[in-house]
Amino acid sequence: MEPKYRRVLLKLSGEALAGGGGYGIAPSIVSSLAEEIGEVQSIGCEVAVVVGGGNIFRGLAASELGMDRSTADYMGMLATVLNSLALQDALEKRDVVTRVLSALHVREVAEPYIRRRATRHLEKGRVVIFAAGTGNPFFTTDTAASLRAIEINAGVIMKATRVDGVYTADPEKDPTATRYAFLTYRQVLNDSLRVMDATAVSLCMENRMPIIVFDGTRRGNILKAVRGEPIGTLVAEREPVV
Repeated sequence: MEPKYRRVLLKLSGEALAGGGGYGIAPSIVSSLAEEIGEVQSIGCEVAVVVGGGNIFRGLAASELGMDRSTADYMGMLATVLNSLALQDALEKRDVVTRVLSALHVREVAEPYIRRRATRHLEKGRVVIFAAGTGNPFFTTDTAASLRAIEINAGVIMKATRVDGVYTADPEKDPTATRYAFLTYRQVLNDSLRVMDATAVSLCMENRMPIIVFDGTRRGNILKAVRGEPIGTLVAEREPVV
């Protein structure tokens, strides 16, 4: 089956790489993710990835405990570099050529982020991992994902989470919570729904960048999302005509 999207940006949380432990990097989890990304690429879809760093260091949490916010955020950016290198290693063990492009200069382990270079890598069939967020404090990796997706002209942002979409309430706490199949950007912002932070959603709204929120812990869901199968919650300007 052909992919619905020619180019996608996959947003992974740092916790997704940690597995059940919540902290650190679980090689088996990273290996499984790499296998799925390789499968997506094999059907002709260009794949870019933004990964968070919460499994190693959370800048916002550290700042709330008294650390300087800018320093804490830069430390969080470096945590995303570690995760990006781990994912790159797992991908290349599967013969998937991968490049890490970092918004902070760490030239010994990653290329500097240049938009045209990133696009060229994708055109050549390489997986591109964007590390170090936007390179600026006070911005989340969700915002980085929105920014990079827009810059590379991705067809969609695929946000992999622990639940199968966006709910009226936290489904892990409220058994009566129901899942939205579709939301507009304005609904997400007005109702303060936990899709991405407001800056990231606003960027997507201004640039008409759709977001699919789905369960990234279930094997095969990334491929289903790329193929356009009804999965998770779609956030867009208007509901697609079936």
